[in-house]
Amino acid sequence: MIRKLNIFEEIDWISVGLYLFMVIFGWMNIFASNYNEQFRSIFDLHQNYGDQLIWILISLLSVIVLFALDHRFFYFFTYPIYGFGIILLIAVLLIGSRVHGSKSWINIFGFGLQPSEFVKIAVALTVARYLSGYNVRLMTWKSIAIISGIIGLPVLLIIIQPDFGTAIVFSCFIFVLYREGLPGWILGFSIFTAVVFLMTLLLPKTVVIVLLFTCGIIFIGILNQKYTHSLYSALVLIGVYGIVRMIVYFSPFRPDVYMLWLIASILSAVILIVVVIWKKIENAFFVLTILFVFIGFTYSVDYVFHKVLKPHQQTRVNILLGKETDVRGVGYNLNQSKIAIGAGGFAGKGFLRGTQTKLNYVPEQSTDFIFCTVGEEWGFLGATLVIIAFSALLFRLIVLAERQRSAFARIYGYGVFSILFFHFTINIAMTIGLFPVVGIPLPFFSYGGSSMIAFTILLFLFLRLDAVRKIYLK
Repeated sequence: MIRKLNIFEEIDWISVGLYLFMVIFGWMNIFASNYNEQFRSIFDLHQNYGDQLIWILISLLSVIVLFALDHRFFYFFTYPIYGFGIILLIAVLLIGSRVHGSKSWINIFGFGLQPSEFVKIAVALTVARYLSGYNVRLMTWKSIAIISGIIGLPVLLIIIQPDFGTAIVFSCFIFVLYREGLPGWILGFSIFTAVVFLMTLLLPKTVVIVLLFTCGIIFIGILNQKYTHSLYSALVLIGVYGIVRMIVYFSPFRPDVYMLWLIASILSAVILIVVVIWKKIENAFFVLTILFVFIGFTYSVDYVFHKVLKPHQQTRVNILLGKETDVRGVGYNLNQSKIAIGAGGFAGKGFLRGTQTKLNYVPEQSTDFIFCTVGEEWGFLGATLVIIAFSALLFRLIVLAERQRSAFARIYGYGVFSILFFHFTINIAMTIGLFPVVGIPLPFFSYGGSSMIAFTILLFLFLRLDAVRKIYLK
């Protein structure tokens, strides 16, 4: 049975209010970051903030179109939308314009369009459509392969551009999969991998490997609930370390570090296998396999960092990790960003009174580093207000997603949450030095037509689905 609903009454006005606040506040900060005495009008269409006003109006027009369409349109046309997005990503590689070293833009009637921003919507819809299908189980090889293909294909095309910042955004869909039944150990495994990655960059390789062995030993005992098994494993590793030290001491030649740890790994594997068979330690082979995979991972990270990354990329990572300082070179953006935010103090310098951003000390101050303008002119209070507004919207999205009666709407809602959460977190972390500068915009704040329109459609498409959640009686 179908109920007739007043869409105007059913729309979530809390989310709409938060959206309007962020869009208007973001527009004001774009104006502040580009303000000068010659162009005093915020409505000057020859300036960035004038362009942004046009993008905001187009975004609002797109909202009207979304609500004019039947809500079933988005479900039935999901796959064609995804296919069109892939075609655009291929087209941008063939006829796109190169900006800042990345071929990510297509010129359409004099306007630059960045297809990768809109493909995020297509992927969120497609993941929701597939997972909400009849008799689809997430933890099967078929489902994993299809989901990996849905997410991986656009990621591959975006990497080719190359636009690594946008490509890593798609990793946020792991939160969607986790909500839909992905085992917690996979999420934990992913987090542990990220921790090992950071440890490899921060600590000597010897320390990382010792820590990995320690984790493996402890895990063997936890799995079997027999800590004597951990003791056996620890004694083996101590013995192996002693043997390797003796080889180094008495050997007429001095093996390098890589050879030393290769010998240690081989001896550890052989002796541990003997002990496992002898003591019948359960799950040990599984743990040891994972252990040596991570040891290999540490070597691969080291190789990629020193052999694959370019010098300026290595410097950027080292600056982030505090291992280098380069305030005039690669680290200039980050250093000026910190100065601008710090200059705002508690209450800020006041609207249109910022000096760091207004005098162009901060590059990309109206796009990727727009949060610097907020920090300088509105201070700690303004920055906190922005964070609270985003947090409130994200929390609201979770509430809306959980009250959906349609699996498609619920999964898409979590896709919207994941994308916005990832952008919000990484962008602010990037501007304060907690994440590398990767060129990810702050939703509803950063200057740019593609991002403004795409984020608006992303959000209001879900609000459109939520507005008709009661149309079918339970």
